[in-house]
Amino acid sequence: MTPRVPLSVSPGSASRDSFGPQAARDPALEVLLTDGLGGFALSSLAGVPTRCYSGLVVSQWPPVQRFTHLAAPLEELEVAGEQAALHALEIAPGVFEGCGLELLSGATLHSLLPQREQFWRGVRVQRRQVMPRESGALMFLYDVAARDSVTLTLGGFFTDRDMHAVHRQAPNLIFQANGKRVTVQGKRETVVCLHLPEAEQGNPNKPTVSPLTPAPFVQRLYYRLDEARGEPSTEYARGCALWRVTFPPGGGHVAISVQGVTPQTPPVPDPWEALAAEMSRRDDLIERAWRATGVTDGVVATLALAADAYLVKRAQPDGTSVIAGYPWFSDWGRDTMIALTGLTLLTGRAEAAQGILRTYLHSVRRGLIPNHFHDDGGGAGYNTVDGALWLAVALERYVRRAGDDSFARECLPALRELLGWHREGTDHGIRVDAQDGLLRAGEGQVQLTWMDAKIHDWVVTPRHGKPVEIQALWLAALEAEKRLSEGVGEVPLFAEEYERARKGFHALWPQSTPEPTGLEQPAPHSQHAVLADGLGPDGQPDLSVRPNAVIALGLGVAPATDAQVDAVLAQAEAQLLTPLGLHTLSPLDSRYLGNYGGPQLIRDAAYHQGTVWPWPLGAYVELLLSRGEVRRARAALSGLLGHLWEAGLGHVSEVFSGDALHPGGCPFQAWSVAEVLRAHVLVSLAEKEQAQKG
Repeated sequence: MTPRVPLSVSPGSASRDSFGPQAARDPALEVLLTDGLGGFALSSLAGVPTRCYSGLVVSQWPPVQRFTHLAAPLEELEVAGEQAALHALEIAPGVFEGCGLELLSGATLHSLLPQREQFWRGVRVQRRQVMPRESGALMFLYDVAARDSVTLTLGGFFTDRDMHAVHRQAPNLIFQANGKRVTVQGKRETVVCLHLPEAEQGNPNKPTVSPLTPAPFVQRLYYRLDEARGEPSTEYARGCALWRVTFPPGGGHVAISVQGVTPQTPPVPDPWEALAAEMSRRDDLIERAWRATGVTDGVVATLALAADAYLVKRAQPDGTSVIAGYPWFSDWGRDTMIALTGLTLLTGRAEAAQGILRTYLHSVRRGLIPNHFHDDGGGAGYNTVDGALWLAVALERYVRRAGDDSFARECLPALRELLGWHREGTDHGIRVDAQDGLLRAGEGQVQLTWMDAKIHDWVVTPRHGKPVEIQALWLAALEAEKRLSEGVGEVPLFAEEYERARKGFHALWPQSTPEPTGLEQPAPHSQHAVLADGLGPDGQPDLSVRPNAVIALGLGVAPATDAQVDAVLAQAEAQLLTPLGLHTLSPLDSRYLGNYGGPQLIRDAAYHQGTVWPWPLGAYVELLLSRGEVRRARAALSGLLGHLWEAGLGHVSEVFSGDALHPGGCPFQAWSVAEVLRAHVLVSLAEKEQAQKG
C-alpha cells in the first residue's frame, strides 16, 4: 500500500515517504527529477523504463529541443561467484530482463528524491538519484553493505534520440573509454563518469575500480505505458558495461553520473556534494512555502517540492517560464498563467513570479501571449484568447501579494496596450462586441480556449462566440487594470469597458431575474445549464453543463447573486463533481464520453467531453468557501490528496477517465499541482479561522 501524505513535517527536516516491496515494484508509480532547464529524468519508482520518455532527457535549447540520452543504468551484482542484474527492463509485456523487481525490498522518497533498496545473498544495495540544477546530468549514488567482498558492474542503456521518438533499430554509438570517464558519441554526446567519495581516495580499503573495454550490445525495450496510449512501444538501445567496482568486506560507496553535453552545461560536480546541496535546497523550498502560506503540513511540503519541477529557465526570450506538464509538454502560456499563483506565490518564490511575467510580457504580440513556444526554440504560437487575460489576473495577484508597486507601474503600459488590442480587435476574431461589451472570439478551425481538442478538421468542442469563462476573465483583466492603476495613484483607463461588460454578462444567465427566487433556475439534475457555457456566434446560449461556469464564478468578478451561485454549485455537485475533479461535460449529456485512454483519436475525442480535470477544482473550492462551506470544500480535496501517491508520485495528474477515474494524460501537470495546492491552502486557512472562532 502506498503511504499517505503526512499530516505534518518537522520544521527543518526533509519530507520522507516510504514504500514497501509491493508498492515499490509497481511500474505504474513514476518519479520525476528536473534540472530547471527543461531537462528531466523520468522512471518508475522501481527503475523500469515504461515510456519512451523514461531515462535522462536533456534540453539543448532551454527549455526545449530535448533529447533522450539514457534509458536506464546497467547494474550487476556479483556475490561469491554468482551474478544478478539489479536493473529490470521490460522487453515484452510482462517479460523482464534482469532481477531488479524481485530483488526490491523497498523504496523511499526523501523530499521527492528517490532511493531504491535491493537485497540479495545477504548484500544490501541502496541507490539514490539526483539531478543537479542546470546540469543536464543524472547521478546514481550506490551504498553497498556486505560482510564479504562483492563486485558491482556499472554501465548504461543508451539511446541518443529525440525524446518523442523511438529507435526502430539500435543507434550507432561510439564508446570512447578513458579510465573513469567514458564518452558515448552519436548525433549528440553523452559523458558517463564513475566517482568515488573524496574521503576514500587515500583509504587502502577503498573500492577497486576496473575499467572495462566497451563492448556495446543491442537491447530491446518495451514501454507498457506507450502501448496503453496506442503509441510505438518497442525500441532498441545500446547496452554497455563500463566498470567493475570491487568493494572490500563491509562495502562502500560509488556513483556514476550521466550528462548530456550541451553548450550551457557545466562539468559534473561531486555526486555526494550535489546530493547534499539539492537536499538543502529542497528543505529551503519547504520552509519558504510554509512561511508564505502559514500552513505547515506535509501537503504543502510535498506540493511545494512538486511545484519546483515546473519552473524553468528560458533561453529565448531570456527569462523564467513554466513547463505545462511532463513528460511531453513544453511551456504553454495559458497553463503558465493559471499555475503561477500556486507554483510561485504560495511557495514564497515571488522572484520567479516576476520573472515569468516579464518573459511573457516581452513576448506579447498584438495583445496576445504565446499559447506555446515551439519545440525547436524558433518562435511561438499565439492561438489563445484566455492566456493574455489570465496574465492580467496573475499580474494583479503578484502585485497584491508582493506589494510590488514599482513592478505594477512598470507593467501598466503593457497591460493597457494588451487590453486595447482586445477592445479594438486582434487575431482570430478576438474583439469586444460594441453592443454588449462582451469579448467575442473564434474563427475557422482555430480553438482558442482551454477546451482546445481538435482532430484533423474536426473541432471536438467548438466554442466560437462568447464563452462564459472568457467573459469572466475579461472582467477580471479590466478590474486588474483598475486596481493596479489605483494602487500606484493613476486613473484607470478601462472603467467604462468594465461597467459595460458587467451589464452584458447578464445575458449568460438565460433564466435569471435580478433577484431570483431559485424557482426560475433549472433543477440540479436538469440537462440545461444554470449559467450558459457561452453565447454562440448567433447569440444563442449554449446550455451544456460544463465546469466553465464554476471557473467563471470562481474568479469573483462576474455579477451573480447568492442564489445564482448556489444554483451553479448545486448543479456542479450533481453532475460534474467527482472525487478527483470536475467532469468536462455532464454524464447526462448524450455527447458524454466516459473512457479516456487508448489511441490519440479516442483520447482527444473524450478530452473535454466528460474526462475529469483536477485544476477547475480550485475554482469550485473558492465558490464553496465564499458560501461558508468549509467542510464540503475539505471533502472535495480528499481524493486528490490521496492521489498524490497513485501515479506521478508527489504530483497531480493532468486528467482522469470520466467513468473509472483512471489517471491519464501527463502524470506530472503544472496547473493540477498549482490549483490543488492553492485549494488546500485556502481550505486550511478557513479551517484555522473557524477554529479560532470556536
